[in-house]
Amino acid sequence: MPENQDLSTEGTSDRSSTGRDAYNIVSDTVVGMNVRKSDNLFQLKVILVCVLIGIPLGAIAGVLMSDADNRLVGALVGGLGLGFAGVVLGLFGSGIYLMIYRAVRHVKGKHD
Repeated sequence: MPENQDLSTEGTSDRSSTGRDAYNIVSDTVVGMNVRKSDNLFQLKVILVCVLIGIPLGAIAGVLMSDADNRLVGALVGGLGLGFAGVVLGLFGSGIYLMIYRAVRHVKGKHD
């Protein structure tokens, strides 16, 4: 009897890992939300780096492109503009990278 209990426990854990693998395959290749903590942290880091690069560049460009009376406004508008562009670029860039990375992993049979 204890042997049967061990087998049923193993079957349950195998089913749950198989279900998670199936969800990961569908969410990575078709549609769905990515629930991998590592992927979400990677995207957060990329977005933060892009924003931290975009804000100063936009502020400098805004100062250089505006006249003497409007340098502060130029810096604010440029910084906010390129900061937002950094969010968009970081989001799409990291998302496309993860899409390709996960597709390659799935083709190799690694559905972590």
